[in-house]
Amino acid sequence: MTNDNMHDPAELPRDHVPDAAEALDELLPAEGLDAEDGTGSEAGAALEPEPAPEELGIELPDDPDAAQALLLRELAEARQEAGEYLETLQRIAADFDNFRKRVERDQAENVQRASQRLIEALLPTLDTLDAALAFETQTDGEAKVLDGVRGTHTQLLETLAREGFGPIDAAGHPFDPSVHEAVAGPTEQGDGDLVVATELRRGYVMRGRVIRPSLVMVEHA
Repeated sequence: MTNDNMHDPAELPRDHVPDAAEALDELLPAEGLDAEDGTGSEAGAALEPEPAPEELGIELPDDPDAAQALLLRELAEARQEAGEYLETLQRIAADFDNFRKRVERDQAENVQRASQRLIEALLPTLDTLDAALAFETQTDGEAKVLDGVRGTHTQLLETLAREGFGPIDAAGHPFDPSVHEAVAGPTEQGDGDLVVATELRRGYVMRGRVIRPSLVMVEHA
């Protein structure tokens, strides 16, 4: 059984066969495509030519071996120079980091010294409050006043504690010459370790540094 719509190519009229040039024009874009190599004109323009050795300041000899040796030598010198630049930058970066740390340390020490000077100026006030708290009240009014002084003293110490300030443990603790200053020795002979018997004036530390040692009387344990 044959299909009436199918014809032998030999029987087709010549005007039904498209011209090869016209068919190729239909397949190719109207602009920007080269029919020979299939590449666009814009893509070709985007490829920049490599710089000539003369543009880089290099004069190549005509001998290929000599030219290769010259390029290798130039490459080695360029790598060495780049390594020296890198070492210089690393050294500068390390020096800057040390400078930054030194500035931060100096700033922290300046703040600490300023805080210490302020706290040292408050030590007489703390001594006065300690003396007031040692007073034995006789009336209810005196007791109320003493309670107010005690609250003020506690609040002041809590505020200073946030700056790393605090009292030194003394009475009943082993004598430590680094934080205690003995003004009276044991009244009896003994071989035991020295302990603080009485605290005469309270001492204080700030961030582990002794602001003022405690004045104490010591005795043998």
